[in-house]
Amino acid sequence: MVETTAWWGGLVLLVILILFAAAASSLDATLAARAAGRKNAASQPFRAAAGLLVQQRRRILAADNLLWRSAGIVLLVAAAMASLVTPLGRWVVADLDIGVVWFNAMEIVAWAAVWLAGWGPNSAFSLIGGYRFVAQGLAYELPHMFALTTVAIGAGSLRVADIVAAQQNLWFVVWQPVAFLAYLVSVLAMSFSRPFDQATGADLAGGATAELSGVDRLVFVVGQKVLLVSGAAMAVPLFLGGGAGPVLPDWLWSLVKTAAVLSLLVWVGRRTPTIRMERFMTVSWLVLVPATLLQALFVSIVVI
Repeated sequence: MVETTAWWGGLVLLVILILFAAAASSLDATLAARAAGRKNAASQPFRAAAGLLVQQRRRILAADNLLWRSAGIVLLVAAAMASLVTPLGRWVVADLDIGVVWFNAMEIVAWAAVWLAGWGPNSAFSLIGGYRFVAQGLAYELPHMFALTTVAIGAGSLRVADIVAAQQNLWFVVWQPVAFLAYLVSVLAMSFSRPFDQATGADLAGGATAELSGVDRLVFVVGQKVLLVSGAAMAVPLFLGGGAGPVLPDWLWSLVKTAAVLSLLVWVGRRTPTIRMERFMTVSWLVLVPATLLQALFVSIVVI
């Protein structure tokens, strides 16, 4: 039985997400430093954050400041709200009957936030980056949605707790491997993390975040990392049996599995060069979408 909490549970959840985001940033910086032959740079993200706190915010003529300044806040809030339905063992902030739909809806809000960051500052480069992310969003959202649908079909429910309960005998990752892989790829694309970071500054144009500076950029970067953590955490109840495991309590197993998935995503991102948008769209439409549809068909036949 899943235990829901009061409003303070949301604060606890946000703290957990930010701690995992900080750990992911440190791991990413360490892997980047090793690849470049430099010394351990685990503290580099924290130094960068301190620098952004004291950096002056950029001002642009005729910018839509409401959209521009709020983009990072919208991204961070959407990423945190997506995790409201993610259980930590038997503990969850919001045990919704349509938890999978809620999770996907909040991801789409995060998608809109990135576009706002590109549109708001009245800058050509950031606008191009924003539209690039719209194209990327169209390419990753369909396989992502089909992966979530496959899980829901396998459990016969959109409630995350029911999906966890359906994996008591066999985790979904065992007989839904295509959906699992498509989900992980889409999480990287959804959070515009490497290798899907072209839309937010992987070239000289600077991407959708070209004009963000100071606290605005810091909030946006934190929102991005929290979105990555949110996606990694949801993989645990969807495919890895939730808090199931020997010896350790269920909540600790959920954290361990989340850390493992998050580490895998960060490692893959650092081992893979940035992928151009048109190439990812080709792979998505010609490979990921048909593969996830076939996976959903297979699961539907097994369930029937």
